[in-house]
Amino acid sequence: MLDSFFKISERGSTVGREIRGGFVTFFTMAYIVALNPLILGGAKDSTGHYLGGGTTGANFAAIAAMTALMAGLLTLFMGAYANFPLALATGLGLNTFVAVGIASRMTWADAMGLIVVEGLIITVLVLTGFRTAVFRAVPQQLKIAISVGIGLFITLIGLVDAGFVRRTSQGPVPVTLGDNGNLVGWPIIVFGFGLITIIILMIRKVKGAILIGVISATILSIIVEKAFKIGENYLPKGVVDNVFGGKMPPSFKGFVTGGGDYVNPKGWGLNVPSIPTKIVAKPDFSLFGHFNLFGAFHVTGVSIVAAVLLVFTLLLSDFFDTVGTVTAIATEGGLIDGAGNIPNNNRILFVDSVAAAAGGVGSISSNTSYIESASGVGEGARTGLASVVTGVLFLLTTFLAPLVKVIPYEAATPALVIVGFLMMSQIKDIDWSDYGIGMPAFLSIILMPFTYNISVGIGAGFIAHVLIRIVQGRGKEVHALLYLVSGLFVVYFLQSPINMWVSK
Repeated sequence: MLDSFFKISERGSTVGREIRGGFVTFFTMAYIVALNPLILGGAKDSTGHYLGGGTTGANFAAIAAMTALMAGLLTLFMGAYANFPLALATGLGLNTFVAVGIASRMTWADAMGLIVVEGLIITVLVLTGFRTAVFRAVPQQLKIAISVGIGLFITLIGLVDAGFVRRTSQGPVPVTLGDNGNLVGWPIIVFGFGLITIIILMIRKVKGAILIGVISATILSIIVEKAFKIGENYLPKGVVDNVFGGKMPPSFKGFVTGGGDYVNPKGWGLNVPSIPTKIVAKPDFSLFGHFNLFGAFHVTGVSIVAAVLLVFTLLLSDFFDTVGTVTAIATEGGLIDGAGNIPNNNRILFVDSVAAAAGGVGSISSNTSYIESASGVGEGARTGLASVVTGVLFLLTTFLAPLVKVIPYEAATPALVIVGFLMMSQIKDIDWSDYGIGMPAFLSIILMPFTYNISVGIGAGFIAHVLIRIVQGRGKEVHALLYLVSGLFVVYFLQSPINMWVSK
């Protein structure tokens, strides 16, 4: 029954691979349940209120529970309806933009209303076929470049989240090896152990190499924490509460305190691995439905034009982040046919569009497709069964929230580095001798990791492709939709001066 419904054999997979892939994807993105409350819960709206709370603090437990619930339901929807190995959750980057750039100008309900509006618009674009048409208008080699760029991007995410690459506190370069040029702390050893373990297992062609590596690194991290107490007693007593209650563990990033005054260079990236004393916790879904659909368009101090630009920013980011992510996942999984089409592409984009609005309804920011799903594809996942497994695990997390703290970044991120390598191998299929392809491909590939933004890389590549083809006298070869989209990206890049002009 499973094979028939999900077409597992047809796509060259097995039930075992799909289940392993679903677990790996969950492990590599479960951090969002702990991280999203920190990002959204650390900001106040224009009235001085925190999300789900009053003026003294946010409702971290409710944010975490709703984050897990929405991720679970939407990922199940993706697996069962679109039959694609893609998981969804609150979008990183977008949630920061919502917390800092939107909620600070209006109430949380108004901000979430904007997200629902954006999600409804993008859903209409899918139903009318516009989003799919844009997807098909992109030349195949630019799609490959997008996939390669995302491979480098998720590799950098893995290295940064593990602390292998960090921001410099001094010097002429923005990032460096470890802590100002030095690898420090036991967590780095855990990361290295996980990475080497996966590489060795892959070379030996061991099934479940990535999953085994993540689990092995997690076990090692628990042993290391038990022996050396890396995450205990670092912060002053009572500085900040954990998302799930208790004292917040230290982090080398320093964001855990809100102000970043307490930084432990040798600390863990986010979670301190330990066997929790409490496993089951009753979920709090009180944030559901707390949005004001058109409230942002009536806020004093925020013009209608400004509100429209905010929606446009959310829309463009959601639109093209997903195009890039779906392309990368499908390419890595060998799911693109000879004509460059992806199976059930319309359904995939529809689920992703609904997810954007659902995030606003749940008051936990726009939900979108996660490139970390590539880790599950790297483990062999090829169908929606993997997404069903990931979705069920997220739903269980609403009750088993304390277990999320067991897996540290350092144990999960080796999977992202490995998948980045697998995606990078596609670069050989790009025609670098054609400037109209090679230069846009280069910009897309290089800007995604350097700007930490998929949409920026896609936009720069599209604009460069159109301009170069015009200069070459080959403008007629460019699809009309690419002219339109490139023009929209020009507006996207010039938002700051446009805002300044509108405000005068």
